[in-house]
Amino acid sequence: MAPATATKIGHGLAKVLGIKLQYRNELGKDAVSRGESVFSISTADTYVEEEPTSEEWLRDTLPSPQALLHYLYSLFPFTHWIGRYNLTWLVGDLIAGVTVGAVVVPQSMAYAKLAELPVEFGLYTSFMGVLLYWFFATSKDITIGPVAVLSTITGNVVNKVHKSNPTIPGDQVASCLAIMCGVIVCGIGLARCGWIVDFISLAAISAFMTGSALNIAVGQVPTMMGISGFSTRGPTYMVVIHILKHLGRTKIDAAMGLTTLAMLYIIRYACTLGAKRWPLKRKAFFFASTLRTVFVILLYTLISWLVNRNRRKHPLFKILGKVPRGFKDARVPEVNKTIIKAFASQLPATVIVMLIEHIAISKSFGRVNNYTIDPSQELVAIGVSNLLGPFLGAYPATGSFSRTAIKSKAGVRTPLAGVITAVVVLLAIYALPAVFFYISNASLAGVIIHAVGDLITSPNTLYQFWRINPLEVIIFFIGVIVTVFSSIEDGIYTTICVSVAVFLFRVVKARGRFLGKVKVHSVIGDHLTGDNGHKDPVNTDTDLATRNIFLPIDHHDGSNPQVEVDSPYPGIFIYRFSEGFNYPNANHYLDNMVNYIFKHTRRTNPFSYGKLGDRPWNDPGPRRGHEVETHTDRPTLRAVILDFSSVNNVDITSVQILIDVRNQLDRYASPDRVDWHFACINNRWTKRALVSAGFGYPTPEDAEFHRWKPVFSVADMGGFDSAAQAAEQRENEKVVMGRRPRAAHVRPQQDDDENDIERGSLHRRPGAPDYEDTDPDFKTSASSDPASSDLHHRGGFSHHPHDKDATFEHATAAPRTTLIHGLNRPLFHMDLTSALQSAVANVERREPYRPAGVGLNGSDDDETKGVGTEVVDGDGVEGENTPEVQRVL
Repeated sequence: MAPATATKIGHGLAKVLGIKLQYRNELGKDAVSRGESVFSISTADTYVEEEPTSEEWLRDTLPSPQALLHYLYSLFPFTHWIGRYNLTWLVGDLIAGVTVGAVVVPQSMAYAKLAELPVEFGLYTSFMGVLLYWFFATSKDITIGPVAVLSTITGNVVNKVHKSNPTIPGDQVASCLAIMCGVIVCGIGLARCGWIVDFISLAAISAFMTGSALNIAVGQVPTMMGISGFSTRGPTYMVVIHILKHLGRTKIDAAMGLTTLAMLYIIRYACTLGAKRWPLKRKAFFFASTLRTVFVILLYTLISWLVNRNRRKHPLFKILGKVPRGFKDARVPEVNKTIIKAFASQLPATVIVMLIEHIAISKSFGRVNNYTIDPSQELVAIGVSNLLGPFLGAYPATGSFSRTAIKSKAGVRTPLAGVITAVVVLLAIYALPAVFFYISNASLAGVIIHAVGDLITSPNTLYQFWRINPLEVIIFFIGVIVTVFSSIEDGIYTTICVSVAVFLFRVVKARGRFLGKVKVHSVIGDHLTGDNGHKDPVNTDTDLATRNIFLPIDHHDGSNPQVEVDSPYPGIFIYRFSEGFNYPNANHYLDNMVNYIFKHTRRTNPFSYGKLGDRPWNDPGPRRGHEVETHTDRPTLRAVILDFSSVNNVDITSVQILIDVRNQLDRYASPDRVDWHFACINNRWTKRALVSAGFGYPTPEDAEFHRWKPVFSVADMGGFDSAAQAAEQRENEKVVMGRRPRAAHVRPQQDDDENDIERGSLHRRPGAPDYEDTDPDFKTSASSDPASSDLHHRGGFSHHPHDKDATFEHATAAPRTTLIHGLNRPLFHMDLTSALQSAVANVERREPYRPAGVGLNGSDDDETKGVGTEVVDGDGVEGENTPEVQRVL
């Protein structure tokens, strides 16, 4: 379809549907298009900024065929490096794989006990995790398998389902849980939504890890001590109470468990001390420390065999017993509505733990070892592992912190090390079941307590949290307390919800800052940059000797309070957003802005209310017999400059609130109008939204008050008969009434100078532009024409008035200046300096006369001084409308 035909069809549909294509043509002019000029200056270049279109958005958002091929290629990261595999990589992977395999065998059996499953299911889970992960991995360090926290949650699910459905075996429940988690996590990864994990803060992660470690460690104490007769799955504080009540029933299992735990810590401490004392043998001490779990388990298995070899049916202490050889539980997992319904309430907690443990560990080790992981692809890897693992009897698995750390320290080179670990686990499954028979349950409990001890957040880490953000320390303790007094699942939900609530509160209650202008000099050594006696060896341009910066007037950014930061210009306010500008915080931002403006300005027409009955109920004015307070010491509102440097996107709500505030301030400044300037807009769609709402060009001057048309407002429902239209009519009636002579008893007594201030007609401010005699080019640049603020010169002349080479040269040989913002966006500026210059120029064009002796800051002395790291010169702003241009050769 031809573009012209499509346009006609579109316009016809708009007419039928009542869509006003020129709904907001505020200037009453045709749009400026490329190649046109709204002024006649031969030296001016033209540039019209085009708005982004929906077609452009779709083109940027929808994947191209090439992007789809890249997506399929990215699903199998091993293809990126497997063709370059070499012998050096193999040696590193072999050492790391065997080391991790030796550690994962005893750990996986211990964690299977946490999952309320026989120990062989821990071996199955370890085998499938390390075997499948490397196909989809973007991390070389991660080891997938059973972990303490996820195993504990799985055990809770198994117990819960067993209470409601005793006939369903626990391993079927665990397999079904793994498949459901795998489907969810894999789906998130395939959709490339791995960023969802970023919503969980480090404070929440550390809180749940600490609380879970305490829960698991306390729950293993009864097994380590041989105490029984109560549930170890209850809240942590209840388990502690039961342990203390039944401590007298300790059995000989405590001798195996306590000595196992003590030996694990002694070996680790000795190896750490030895590595510090003999640095050259650091590697040997590392492997000795890493294999301490294997050594201790083998030692205590030997002791158990010596004690119980002649009493297999009645051992002296509890042992594992018979462990089947091979994959006896391999089958197609049973997934049905009954099982899913039984654990559906705990599925979110299981998925969250699976996600945050793996992503947190993989990101951390990726940064340490100088590579970047793809969170979405990592979720695919976890999902596939949990989808296929249950076919061999695996239960939910994710990344293990302890084994990942061991793998990294062992010098792993590629994810293929997981295959070597799988071979070690496979050998254990087929060759060592007879040895597993004599492993002490108390010793395994000691191994678990030792493993989770590293998950507890240290006091030093908490102190660092406090130094950075004390509020997150409170979140941390809330999570730990809830975990200890309730459950791991409740602790996870609590920390995440509190973190999100704090984030939303910060966004909603974000506070903007009003900025003032300060002129600073850079200091090199003991002299100022640009000082005549000391030349800057780097910057020789005299314009760089001083520069203007904008600081918060209240110094809440930590700048030196001795620096006097005043309002940049009477009646002009610079407001900076701190955390975006969207519907949650728009009201809070602009309410604070309006309140501040009202406190620091006065109405342009203080007598806009002809009589007491005309005043609004919430502004009743002075009591009878008292004069109207006019605040003649304050300036009138002229312009608002918004710093959008922290704003990326806006929405309908925030833009509508901005329109409402614009109408409110226009009524406040009536019969004058308030110009709205925007600085540092970094997003084309944000520009389009603001332009669609009527921003980006000056307010047209009109004798009557006109509301800026809303995007959507309840008050505008009803069209011409709406409440908003009636309010506009009343405002115009006030303007007409305000032109009539006022009664003498209402007008306050003022001296001649004050009357002159009101009328602005006696004295001209020194240095104010004389528009009758000035150069026509300057008249154009200072006007409120839509193209005025972007006027520029091109050709071969310098823009520095004191440049000795400021002579005309041949046009082709000299640099030329070009526009940065389009002619159709005159009130959008690159920075605050150009925004302020434009605002001042427009204000002074409208009111070039001021009383003699009144400075730009409303005082006789325009100069303010401060003391700080940088030398401050608070000179007033020059009344120039400097164009935003860039030199182009």
